[in-house]
Amino acid sequence: MEMARVESRERAYLIGMARTSRKKSNVKASLEELAELTTSAGAAVGGSTLQTRPPDPKYYIGKGLVERLKDEVTVNGTNLIIFDDALSPAQQRNLENALGIKVIDRSILILNIFAQHARTAAAKMQVELAQLEYMLPRLTGAWTHFSRLGGGIGTRGPGETQLETDRRQVRTKIAFLKKKIEKLGKQREIQRKGRRDLFKVSLIGYTNAGKSTLFNNLTKADVQIADQLFTTLDSTTRVMSQGYPHKIIFTDTVGFIKKLPHQLVASFRSTLEEVTCADLLLHVVDVSDEDCQEKVTQTDLVLREIGAGEIDVVLIYNKIDLLDDLPQLPPTDRVSFHISALSGTGLDTLKDELSARLQRFSAQSLKVRESFAD
Repeated sequence: MEMARVESRERAYLIGMARTSRKKSNVKASLEELAELTTSAGAAVGGSTLQTRPPDPKYYIGKGLVERLKDEVTVNGTNLIIFDDALSPAQQRNLENALGIKVIDRSILILNIFAQHARTAAAKMQVELAQLEYMLPRLTGAWTHFSRLGGGIGTRGPGETQLETDRRQVRTKIAFLKKKIEKLGKQREIQRKGRRDLFKVSLIGYTNAGKSTLFNNLTKADVQIADQLFTTLDSTTRVMSQGYPHKIIFTDTVGFIKKLPHQLVASFRSTLEEVTCADLLLHVVDVSDEDCQEKVTQTDLVLREIGAGEIDVVLIYNKIDLLDDLPQLPPTDRVSFHISALSGTGLDTLKDELSARLQRFSAQSLKVRESFAD
C-alpha cells in the first residue's frame, strides 16, 4: 500500500496556529519548513496563514478563517489545505465538508513523502505500518487520501457495514506488518551482535543536513544524495578499515524533523535502534541554515525519545562552503568541527578525531577482555 501521492497539479494553502503571540516566530519557522515539505511532496504552495488563537474544537481554526478559505479555494484554485499541526479525525472531516476540498495535516504529509522515498522492502513495510495506524481512526471518508487499501468488496459478512469490514482489514494488516517488522528487528539484532566488538559510529541529524554526503566521503559508499527532505530512509552500514587503525562501523540513518509523526518513530524503531547501539554519534548540522540551533534542539529531543540521549555526540557543522563567514554559535561542551562534506574541507581533522577515539575504544575493549580472561 502506498498513500496516494500529492501530484504537481495540486495547489496547497498552508495554515499554522500560534496559541499565543509569543509563539508566532516559532510557528512561522515551522510553516516555512511545511512549505519545503509540501514542495518535496510535489505540490505547489499557493499561500499560507498564521492564526493566533486557541484551537477550535470543531474546525481547529476559527470560523471566520474557514469562510475566508472558501474564497481562497474559489479565487486562487486551491485544491488542498495543509495544517502544520495534527488534526483530529472529526476536525479533518468538518473542514473537508465545509470547504469541499481535501484537508490534511503535517503528519500525513510527512507520511506521504516517506512513501514516495521508500525503496527497500523494509522501508516500505515500516512506512505502510505508520500510514495504516494513522488512517485507522480516520476511516470515514478516508479513501480519497489513500490508494490500493482494498475496500473489502466481496468480503463483507452478513450484518456487517462496509466501514466495519474496512476497519477489520486494516487491523489485520497492521498485526501482520508488526510481526514482519518484529522479525526484521530480530535479524538486525543478530547483525549488531556480530559487530559488538567494533567501534560503531552513527550519523544523525535533521533531514537534508548532509549526512549521506558525509557518509559517502568517510566510507567511499554511494548512498543516494539529493537536495531534498528524507532522501535516506534506510540505515546503511559500512565496515571500514582503510585509513583507520582498526575496523570501524559507520551507519547513515533517516533524518529527523520537527513534529515527526509518532507512528513513524514507532514503526522505524528497529531502524533507529542502530543509533541507540552506537558508541559515537556524529550530529550533522547544516550551519548555513539560520534556524540550525533550533534543529539541533529538535534532533536532541528525538534522540532522547528513542533512548539515545546518553551517547557521546560530536557536532559536525556542515556546508561551510555556502557561507562567506562562519556564524556566531552558542558555546557547547561538545566536541565540534566545521566542514564541507561536499568539497571535503575539514574532513582530515575529523578523521584524525575518529582515529583517536577508535584507538581509545580498542584499548578499553582490550582491557575488558583481559579482565574476563583473568
